[in-house]
Amino acid sequence: MNTIQETTRYEPAYRPHVLLVEDERNVAKGLEMVMHEEGYDVDLADTGLGALDKFRAGEFDLVVADLRLPDIDGLDVIQHVKDKKPRTSVVIITGYPSVSSAVQAVKLGVSDYLRKPFTDDEFMAAVKSALREKEKQSIEKLIVETQKERLIQREEVIRVLDKASQNEDFWRELMKNGSDALKDYRLSWNAKAAILSGDLNWIKNNVGDLTEEQLEFLYKRLEREVW
Repeated sequence: MNTIQETTRYEPAYRPHVLLVEDERNVAKGLEMVMHEEGYDVDLADTGLGALDKFRAGEFDLVVADLRLPDIDGLDVIQHVKDKKPRTSVVIITGYPSVSSAVQAVKLGVSDYLRKPFTDDEFMAAVKSALREKEKQSIEKLIVETQKERLIQREEVIRVLDKASQNEDFWRELMKNGSDALKDYRLSWNAKAAILSGDLNWIKNNVGDLTEEQLEFLYKRLEREVW
């Protein structure tokens, strides 16, 4: 009895895009196949200038580059990549390692420096590590941006409350027109809702402790109970 087995390879929701710069055709095709099997999209370039053309025309998560190319030095390619898009990860593969090129690679922020010959497992370990490093950088950048946005929200809420305590016309506009009076402020929907409803818990959790003067509008809002 014949048994037919179907195997389905996992396809990631996002396929990393890799630029492979290697002039040895057999090596290039072998590495391309290995990365394809892992679910990556791969563009090949067999010269440095050809790599730069592809890099300018596309968006790449990772550049894997040999150092000895038929036209220009692989380090020059990497230098250009890092100058134009510093967050692009880079892995060097070379059959001619040297202390000077390794030092330069470190200065350029290269993720890994592989000496030929290497195994498929060693190669993929370097590729995956470089991409994880890029993902970590992206998450850290997002965290920084989120923290920055929270700081901006805090400053904007305080600015509104300060103005409401010092400017009676603005206070009346805020009471009468609600969110329309806040259109010139960089506030999230939640921040506007907290101000307009007198949500002291949200203010305390997201802005922190305020002065009595800053809280005056919120107190008066809660006393009135009507908008």
